[in-house]
Amino acid sequence: MPAYLDHAATTPLSAGALAAMTRELARTGNPSSLHGAGRRARRVVEDARETVAAAAGAHPSEVIFTSGGTEADNLAVKGLYWARVAADPTRRRILCSAVEHHAVLDTVEWLERHEGAQVTWLPVDAAGVLDLEVLAAEIARDPKSVALVTVMWANNEVGTVQPISRIVEIASASGIPVHSDAVQAFGSVQVDFKASGLAAMSVSGHKIGGPVGVGALLLGRAVTLTPVQHGGGQERNVRSGTLDTPSIAAFAAAAEGAAAALGPDALRIAELRDRLVAGVLDRVPSAVLRGAPAPDRLPGNAHFTFPGCEGDSLLFLLDLAGVESSTGSACTAGVPRPSHVLLAMGLDEETARGAQRFTLGHSSTEADVDALLTALPEAYARARQAGMAGHESSIQTAGTVARQGTGAGFA
Repeated sequence: MPAYLDHAATTPLSAGALAAMTRELARTGNPSSLHGAGRRARRVVEDARETVAAAAGAHPSEVIFTSGGTEADNLAVKGLYWARVAADPTRRRILCSAVEHHAVLDTVEWLERHEGAQVTWLPVDAAGVLDLEVLAAEIARDPKSVALVTVMWANNEVGTVQPISRIVEIASASGIPVHSDAVQAFGSVQVDFKASGLAAMSVSGHKIGGPVGVGALLLGRAVTLTPVQHGGGQERNVRSGTLDTPSIAAFAAAAEGAAAALGPDALRIAELRDRLVAGVLDRVPSAVLRGAPAPDRLPGNAHFTFPGCEGDSLLFLLDLAGVESSTGSACTAGVPRPSHVLLAMGLDEETARGAQRFTLGHSSTEADVDALLTALPEAYARARQAGMAGHESSIQTAGTVARQGTGAGFA
């Protein structure tokens, strides 16, 4: 059984979520229908809405179910922008952190290209923390022109947790709504939508033990949002589409389980992470841990750069040894691209290309960490032998090196 160390990408389905989904898949009923089957499905959806709201610190009416975090991000950023511009055409500025997930990053860039948005990319420090002074200065120079601020709650690559309450405080003083992508934070750290003061917050099911294909946008009851898609107006006339009752039920079960176990589970996972970090630095002293230190870091995140090797090569070699990890960076058309997050944190391209992200979750064990620490020294040595070549040639070289090796785990 491989050691799965990529929980930031997706988590295994929890037992509670699997049971809830299986139960609802065996039933029928459109929750918008008025007959008995429809009313039963509607009760399941509304019960799930209350459960997710309780886990996120929101009122049930503030939960808008979506197909996942990407849709929730698109709905929040586009919907807020369009609504704000409709109320005042001079509100064209979007203030966005430079380390956002592509679900936000690409949405903002699309608004810039097609909808006349004027984008300011907010810088971060070497740990990935937003520069609050720049945020305040950008707002102060023309607050009436700002449509919205969007800053993720916690970074999906390096695990840095942002000072959301301070960000909202700065923006709210000028009446500017703030959206936060909380996909990585929800279920890992304490997230309270009401207490945060956010106008909108995105969460996803498959990051917390729920299924892929379901998520939610938490939207303040007084917040105006222009719909992105149109149809039946099922969710507050903001998000149309037939609701996926089985997935929503499973999402709620996962959210309830994650919220109930948050304290002890976060502590257990953080202890595993600390053991992993210490072990990696002991076995590869040249490795550098990236991101903010605890407690301003997600409990399950350990992100390193390994000098002298391509991150994809190291990933490939670890995979051959039964350890599943991630580079955390994008790759297009077979050409390695350094992470925009690491570049924003001040790393050069060569250093950024040596990234490897190990992330833990609810099913992680000591054995997973042991497997990594056993496999890493040889995998790193062979990745360095492959070198910082082009993407395809580097992976091919790494595979050849692995096949020629005689070390345990690389047969």
